[in-house]
Order: sequence, then C-alpha cells, then structure tokens
Amino acid sequence: MTTPQGTSRATFAVGDEFSAKRIVDLLTESFEEGQAAIAAFESPEGRWDVTVHFADPPDEASIRELVSLASDDTVAASIVFDSIEAKDWVKESLKGLVPVRAGRFIVHGQHDRDQVRPNQLGIEIEAALAFGTGHHGTTRGCLIYLDYVLRAKAPKRMLDLGTGTGVLAIAAAKATKRRVLATDIDPMSVKVARENMRLNGVGNLVDTVCATGFSSPAFGDRAPFDLILANILANPLRAMSTDMARHLTRNGMVILSGLLPHQAMSVIAAYRARGLVLRKHQIIEGWSSLLMQRAG
Repeated sequence: MTTPQGTSRATFAVGDEFSAKRIVDLLTESFEEGQAAIAAFESPEGRWDVTVHFADPPDEASIRELVSLASDDTVAASIVFDSIEAKDWVKESLKGLVPVRAGRFIVHGQHDRDQVRPNQLGIEIEAALAFGTGHHGTTRGCLIYLDYVLRAKAPKRMLDLGTGTGVLAIAAAKATKRRVLATDIDPMSVKVARENMRLNGVGNLVDTVCATGFSSPAFGDRAPFDLILANILANPLRAMSTDMARHLTRNGMVILSGLLPHQAMSVIAAYRARGLVLRKHQIIEGWSSLLMQRAG
C-alpha cells in the first residue's frame, strides 16, 4: 500500500517468531484494508522486527494496548512512533528480503526476478508478512526435503497443511505440474496464498481451502495423499499424527517442520507409533525439519 497524506510509522522488536506472529495477526485483524501495512522480519541478531505504516495518524495508546495483549507491557512500551516520507512501504520493506535458495527452488520478491537461473524454480512472494516466505529455517528445511523427494518420484496427490503464504504448495505444483491441496485455519492466510498462487501461475493447480485440521470435505475428496507437507508447530503436529497417518498412502511421506530441536524426538515418536519411520532429520537456523515415511 502507499500511504497518501499520513506518513506515520510504529517500530518495535520482539524476541521470537511466535510472539511476532501473534502481534501481527492481532494488528491485522484490527485494521480495515488499506489502513495499515504491517511487516515482520527476522533480524540477523535473531530477534523479530515489526514495522507498521499507517494511512492516518494512529491512536498510539490503542496500538500499545493491542501489542500488550499479544505480548507484554515491555514490548508495548518499547514502540517508537515517528513520521516519515510517504512511499509504497510494502514494496520498500520487501526489498530487504534477499533471494533464498533451497535445492532447486529460489524464493524471491518481484525486484529479484532476474536472480532466477534457468535451472531453478522461482517462487515469487509479495505478501506483506515474512512468515512462510522461505526466509525462515522451517520453510527452507521443507523446501530442501521437497526437492529431495521430487527428484526420486513425483507424488500424484499432495497436501500442504497450514499453507500460510503458499510457498510449499507453489513449489510442489511448479515442480510436478500436478494438483495440490493447500489448507489453512486462517482466512487471511488463505486469501494471501491464493493471490500468491495466481502470481506464480499455479492458481489452476492448487486448491486453497480454509479448514481446521482434517475436518474439511476437501480431504475426503483428495485423500489418501502420497506427500503431506506440514510446517506448523510441535504440539499440533503431535496431535494430528493419527489423522496424518490415516490420510497417507502406503509408502506415503510427510515433511514436518516448525520444531525446535528438543521437540523433534517427541514428534518422531508420535509418528513412529502410527507406523511411520524417520528418513531424514536436519536442523537449519535452530529449527528441525523431518522427513518420515509410512511403512508399506
């Protein structure tokens, strides 16, 4: 968005991705479309920097209160409000996202289209939020394992569970030219993912559905799956292990991420109890990614 007359900005930092996402989600729900541009990016120091650009001068006390609800009073008190030159702030903030390579895939913004080589599959992401754009160890881990799986065989039926910005579904569709089911519990994520599917020319290959867990009828129409990608968090991954196994074909594979290294063994154990075996385990930027396969 471009801020017309208002050039107000709020900036602050939080300690972890989960807190940043909670804050961004709450702020996003609190503004009408066009009122604010919200971006969150991981800094080289490991913290998460949040920037909000407002179309009109904000109620600073209300903004602090919202941030406090999603984090704590310390973060709310650290918010810096200032005024700056009007620009397209979404476009400007995305310039800070350098292209990320994972196997044959490269995740990039519009300004880096020329960085995609002929032997690479480019995934262009222009969403305002950095979650799930490939610039995080969890998404990179999934893309690396997806590339590994697809080099051996192209699955016929694929599911991206908790699709977020749609990066994994886009990658799977581009690499295989086959249909992919992408689901998320957040309607805003579904909207962003659909826009990214169209941007990347795979809107006709990816069915993006708002669904909680495996409750949607879409799963019954498409299951069982040869490959499931789930970049979520440890607790929901453990909770869904039974449903995940039930929706897999024989020898079907799952790529799981969103795990801290100390959480990986409990997730592995949950899936082993459902008949899956561990094929690969990697740690990227402090996050574990797993490749597991259902026994034939």
